[in-house]
Amino acid sequence: MIEITPFSLQHQTGVIELILPIQQREFGIDITLAEQPDLLEVPVFYQNGGGNFWVALDDGVVIGCIALLDIGNNQAALRKMFVAAPWRGKQYGVADALLAELLAWSRRNRIRQIYLGTTAQFTAAQRFYRKNGFTEIAKADLPACFPLMLVDSVFFCRGLDFGEIAE
Repeated sequence: MIEITPFSLQHQTGVIELILPIQQREFGIDITLAEQPDLLEVPVFYQNGGGNFWVALDDGVVIGCIALLDIGNNQAALRKMFVAAPWRGKQYGVADALLAELLAWSRRNRIRQIYLGTTAQFTAAQRFYRKNGFTEIAKADLPACFPLMLVDSVFFCRGLDFGEIAE
């Protein structure tokens, strides 16, 4: 059974072993761990203010992750959303469960907008974001405090309402 849980240090190696091969081998993005220091400091970087970082576990093994970075002004950046290839697809629901956790957390923490950047190669991810209420925006429409990544070239935003706040 898949479990979604907040990141703890015991998940650090699993998160790194999930993300780097997807970036480097699957999509040919020339990025190293050294260029992503947030992966070595998840609690400091993500788990403060309105932010958090979650992992999807299958029998204790990290098979997915998603992060929310508080960028101030009741806005946040969705980052580090990855699902291992064998667990991708609607039949597993891992991506949906990770995003649902992030959205519920965002509502409870009064986040008004969630922004994200992705690469042109991540076409399946772009379809996923659109299907889940994100609208593509121009880079110029990002808030000034949005943390730009050099590899990102496609940007999205989703506004949230607080009508039904999940507890």
